[in-house]
Amino acid sequence: MTKFRHETERLVLRDWREEDWPRFWQLTNTPAVMRWLGNEADEATKAAARERLETYRRKFGHTFWIVKRKDDGGHLSGEMLGFCGLKRANGEGSPVFDMPEVGWRLREDAWGKGYAKEAAIASLDLGFAHFGYDEIIALTVEGNAPSWGLMEKLGMQRREEWDFRDDNWPEHLNPTIVYSITAEQWGDRAND
Repeated sequence: MTKFRHETERLVLRDWREEDWPRFWQLTNTPAVMRWLGNEADEATKAAARERLETYRRKFGHTFWIVKRKDDGGHLSGEMLGFCGLKRANGEGSPVFDMPEVGWRLREDAWGKGYAKEAAIASLDLGFAHFGYDEIIALTVEGNAPSWGLMEKLGMQRREEWDFRDDNWPEHLNPTIVYSITAEQWGDRAND
């Protein structure tokens, strides 16, 4: 399998390296970043997340990739920002199980700079043009307004009929709300 690397104006999205894992958790396993993700991850949760991300890459040719700021003198130049990319929705028994999903998780000092939007646009472009998906979803919770706000900025639409509950999650993280965009809608958006 070839190594994945994709560049945008300010960012590099790439496959994980062994040395990325400790730094990723150091930057993103914080109360602020993990607030809407079930709180800070313990060692078992970290190991399970790593296994899922590596499995997506092996099975589907994509995962949530590392996002780094290009070393260009800009804000957080050369730094790891977090991850963004594509995976398959793993909410077994949910209406969206196994659908292509775009997602992101960035360190707190990278918020509000447009990095998540830039990485998500690249991921959606790849999802439709390279991986050939007809529709891509995104998941969050109602309380996470910055997340669903970005989904709306990307042209995604709320799909309330696909919202679902997960009894393994605390009440404030239920229900999971679903947004989606089709390849046709993405193409129309790009042509506006």
